[in-house]
Amino acid sequence: MKIIQIHRPAGVMVWRPGRTESFLALLIYLGGVTPLHIGPMITSPRSAFSATRSSSVLGGTQRTVTFDRLLVNIGDDFNPDTGRFRCRLPGAYYFSFTVGKFPEKILSVMLVKNGLEVQAMAYDGYRNQGRKVHSQSVMISLKRMDTVYLLLQESPNYAIYSNVGPYITFSGYLAYQESTSSVGYLNNHLSSPRVHIPGCPPPVDPQYNWRRRGAHEEPRSAFSVARTSSALGKSKGHRGREALKFDVEYVNIGGHFNKTSGRFTCHFQGTYYFAFTVGKHPRRAVSVKLMTGRGEVKAMVFDEDMSRRREMQSQSLLLPLRRGETVWLYSQQDEGYAVYSNQGRYTTFTGFLVYPESLDRNLS
Repeated sequence: MKIIQIHRPAGVMVWRPGRTESFLALLIYLGGVTPLHIGPMITSPRSAFSATRSSSVLGGTQRTVTFDRLLVNIGDDFNPDTGRFRCRLPGAYYFSFTVGKFPEKILSVMLVKNGLEVQAMAYDGYRNQGRKVHSQSVMISLKRMDTVYLLLQESPNYAIYSNVGPYITFSGYLAYQESTSSVGYLNNHLSSPRVHIPGCPPPVDPQYNWRRRGAHEEPRSAFSVARTSSALGKSKGHRGREALKFDVEYVNIGGHFNKTSGRFTCHFQGTYYFAFTVGKHPRRAVSVKLMTGRGEVKAMVFDEDMSRRREMQSQSLLLPLRRGETVWLYSQQDEGYAVYSNQGRYTTFTGFLVYPESLDRNLS
C-alpha cells in the first residue's frame, strides 16, 4: 500500500473530513442544497461595453473598426482587438457609435450583425477639408453567439478620423434580457417578408413576441425602427402634420409603436429615452422634430444647406410620459425639405422605457 506523507509546519493542524463532511462538500461543489442554503452560481444578467479609438482608419487597410481603449466591458462580451461584440445573454441591445470624418475622404461606416447584415449606417459624402463627427444608434434583438461590429468601406476613397481626443466611440448594452415568460424577440427584417436586399437581414427568421410578461416582471416597452427610402416634401405652405413613417422594425417590445401611423403610444407611465438620426437629402434642407401629443415640439434637427452632399443629423433626450401620450417624428413637408435614406438605413428612430413610475400602478 502506498503511503502519502503530509508535510505541515509545526503547530498547524490538518483537517481530514469524514464521510459525512465529504458528502456535504460534494453537494456544495455540485450546487445542491446545503445547510448554508448556497444555491448554484447564476450568471449576472448584465452586458455592456464602451470603447474608443485614438487613431484614424483608412479604407483599404482594414474593414472592421478596432479599438485601443476599453472604458467599460461588463461581462467581457466585447473584444477591442477584433472590434466585435458577441452576444452571451439573448435580448434587446441598444448600440450607438460616433465616427469622425477624415479630410477629403468619404465617411461610410455600417453597424452590421453577423456577416454583412447592415442594421444602420453613418455617412457623409462631402469631400472637403473639414473634420466633423456623425452618430447613429439603434436597438436590435440578439440571440446567443450573434456578433455586432462596425464596418468601413474598403475603398481608399473612404476613411474615418480620430486622434487622442478621441472622435471614434462605440457603445452597447443589454436593455432587456430575454424574458422567461416570452417566446423571444421580434426579428430585424423588412416589413415585407418577400423583399430580400443583399447585405440586409434575411427575410426568413423566426418571429418573436415580447408582449407576454410574467406577473412579477417590470414593465417593458421599447421600439427601434428605420426607413429604407427618402421622404420628400411635396407642397408649398403645407399645414398638415403627418408622422414620419418607417418600414423596418428592429424591435417593438410591447407592440407600443405603430408602423402604420408612425407613432409610439405610452402604456407604462415613466421616463423614456428617445434618439433619432436622419439623413440629409441632396439639394434639400432637413428639418425633423420630435413631437408629443398633437404637436408639441420636444427636440429637433435642422440643416438648411442646399448643396448636393449627403450627411446626417442626430438628436436624443429623456421624456417623462403618462399613459396614453404619443411620441412621433415630423419632417417638414414643404417642397424644399426632405429626409434621405436607402437600404443602408440612414434614418432611424428608437425609444425605450428607462424608469417606470410605479410598478404596481402601471401593470396591465
